[in-house]
Amino acid sequence: MTEIKPDLNGEALRIGIVRSRFNERIGVAMLEACRKRLAELRVTALTVVSVPGALEAPLALQRLAGTEKYDALIALGAVIRGETHHFEVVAKESASGVMQVQLDSGVPVANGILTTDTEEQAKSRAAQKGKDCAEVAVEMANLGKNIAKSHK
Repeated sequence: MTEIKPDLNGEALRIGIVRSRFNERIGVAMLEACRKRLAELRVTALTVVSVPGALEAPLALQRLAGTEKYDALIALGAVIRGETHHFEVVAKESASGVMQVQLDSGVPVANGILTTDTEEQAKSRAAQKGKDCAEVAVEMANLGKNIAKSHK
């Protein structure tokens, strides 16, 4: 039996981050926590791109994935419920776009686009979500490499 265990060693991994500028303070807090955790995991090759909002993140992720220079990608941002149906559209379509990028490209994407009812909820989750995304990106990048190695 072959068992591939979680691996959080980020040495030699290349990670790309796409951060939405809408709800800027939350996105910045997420990015700071994410970068700190990536450094703790020994990731040194990091590219950060900013986009206007959550709906633009999938295209930037797709472009980064298309370069074939990244082992994993991270999407960061916040969509906060307002008074219109727009929240549902942005939340659903951004999540769908992020998922499509990873399925089409084979590059793992940690989805850190928060969808919350209030700004307070987003603020309280920002740092933990940034940290979680760093760990997901490293683990999934290593999982792909380890699956490939185990099947040679």
